[in-house]
Amino acid sequence: MKIYLKRLIWSVFNAFEGIKYGISQQNFFLMILLAVGSLGFGFWLKISYFEWLLLIIVIGFILSLEMLNTVMETTLDFIEPNKSPKIKQIKDIIAGSVFIACLTALIFGAIIFLPKIFALI
Repeated sequence: MKIYLKRLIWSVFNAFEGIKYGISQQNFFLMILLAVGSLGFGFWLKISYFEWLLLIIVIGFILSLEMLNTVMETTLDFIEPNKSPKIKQIKDIIAGSVFIACLTALIFGAIIFLPKIFALI
């Protein structure tokens, strides 16, 4: 039991190190700021329980996907440090998947927030 707890604590520490590295990346940091802004907006507009669930799921999905994007790009740079059209294509596809997820999040945000904003006007 003692060894298990020690491994668990070490795993959590390593995860936070990964998140710390992610935050040092420009895109991930921007997404964190947008997530915090969305949460603040949610408090201000008093969104429903279900809307909170959707918002938190979408934020978690976007941040996780951006972390995976960083992992893939870092791995590809390690495998092939020189410019390569194939590596660029793979990176573009990964970035495209993050972009699609962000557009989806934007639609979720519009569905959740716009009716509440219009009600205030």
